Amino acid sequence: MRLALRLFAALCVLLAAPTALAQSGYPNRPVKIVVGFTPGTAPDLAARILADRFADVWGSPFVVENTPGAGSNIATDHVAKAPADGYTLLMGGNSSLVINPSLYETLPFDPIKDFAPISQVFIAANVLAVPSALPIKSVAELVALAKANPGKLSYAHAGVGTSQHLGAELFKYMAHVDISAVPYRGTTALMPDLLAGRITMSFANISNVIPLAREGKLRALAITSIKRSPLAPDLPTMAESGYPGFEAVPWFGLFAPAGTPRDVLDKLHDETVKALAAPQVRKKFDELGLEPIGGTPDELTAIIRKETPEWAKVIKDAGIKLGN
Repeated sequence: MRLALRLFAALCVLLAAPTALAQSGYPNRPVKIVVGFTPGTAPDLAARILADRFADVWGSPFVVENTPGAGSNIATDHVAKAPADGYTLLMGGNSSLVINPSLYETLPFDPIKDFAPISQVFIAANVLAVPSALPIKSVAELVALAKANPGKLSYAHAGVGTSQHLGAELFKYMAHVDISAVPYRGTTALMPDLLAGRITMSFANISNVIPLAREGKLRALAITSIKRSPLAPDLPTMAESGYPGFEAVPWFGLFAPAGTPRDVLDKLHDETVKALAAPQVRKKFDELGLEPIGGTPDELTAIIRKETPEWAKVIKDAGIKLGN
């Protein structure tokens, strides 16, 4: 009997060994970071910076996969249903995890139950921008133009539920103006129409707007963060432009599917924090106008729990409906 028990125990150890070795040796094959936005956007660029860093540290490929659409719900759902082994990660933001629960009647994923937070990666501001050919120099002038032409002006956004979308709807609500929404599959997709003047305005990410504004191709009117950005210190905030309390700032974090082994999550968290603290990485983020964070998984969960009801109130008060 004792011999049989010993053989059974040895067999259990052998059967468990491949899993344990696979986890301790993570990563031993390519890892995919899914981004719900088009290439060239802030979350895409941040994901690529981290992917390069991880690949250098671990000697295993990290590949960024862009899956835009439905306010990044498609990408988020894809990762929620992926194997919980650490080889499919999400660069997820407050659009799908905080805002969309109040915009959609149902979602195919649960922002809390279906994901294992790794770390908040960055915070970025949006900028209210207009084509340089439009004779508008301030938010006040834009509001005056909108009120003189109700329903005739348009704004572009990067997808329903994104901070760009809600920022514009919040602006419409606070300024009492009627401006039509035109959805696109990401910020880079809307830029050609904004540059050409086919769209009146957009709350676009600072990393996309400021380089074009410096070249004189766009005119930046205000920033959506509470504080001014070091990237454009002369650019006033929306609050300074006459709309106290206005804030519509996207953030993104790294997530894995719920059930991912703790040792894998710890390894990813530790390296993410190290990467975001590295001077060369911080320099790249600074150049993009992104504020690197690098918090704990519990802190990221707390942010989601805190901001979800706050944005729900904004959406309700502004009367924002899906499809706006």
